[in-house]
Amino acid sequence: MPRYNAPFEIHVHGDVPLRSDVTFDQIQEALSPLWKYAGAKSLADGATSTYEEEPGIRFEQKDHTLQICWTVPGDEDFRQALDEMCMGLNELSDRGAAIEVTFYDTDFDEEEGDPEEESRDDFLMLFVGPNPAAIMQVQRDLLVEDVVNLMERHFDGAELGGVVAEIDRLFSDRFDALVNSLEIGKRPRGTGGSGGSGGGHGGGRRPRHLH
Repeated sequence: MPRYNAPFEIHVHGDVPLRSDVTFDQIQEALSPLWKYAGAKSLADGATSTYEEEPGIRFEQKDHTLQICWTVPGDEDFRQALDEMCMGLNELSDRGAAIEVTFYDTDFDEEEGDPEEESRDDFLMLFVGPNPAAIMQVQRDLLVEDVVNLMERHFDGAELGGVVAEIDRLFSDRFDALVNSLEIGKRPRGTGGSGGSGGGHGGGRRPRHLH
């Protein structure tokens, strides 16, 4: 059922590459924690965002990509829905992907509120993928981009090869500890430069994506 006077507006954003054999029914089932939380009876009914300017939840058949730019009113219990969604998308994903989730505190007024009161805004970066190696690859790429972007304020990009190599070593060590002699995929690998798409925990309120 719709959640009126909910303490948060929750924005979910990300693009998830899906396997070519995935069907709409499978996508609907994997995303059922989201549309059911919104009080909808189906994915088609629940795919529309609270904000008309946001595209909501869409499946692009041309490149087999699930695109999410969707806002719903809710509470802390939405985190359980996110966990269930990630488990469902792991089964359908073709490659690793990151999903950003922002909790906007609807009760917080930065201009008129108590100056000592703090916003309950929160930001999560979730990861899905067909196996742990694919998930670690996305995590690695995001960390490399964050670190390189930060350090390029003080160093030339060509000087940061050692930093990237150390990040790769840390992820390789984590991967080796995880598999413990089990072959579950390829190690996260360096892709050069600053890695993949951006992410991380930034200060202040994060802007809502509109694409």
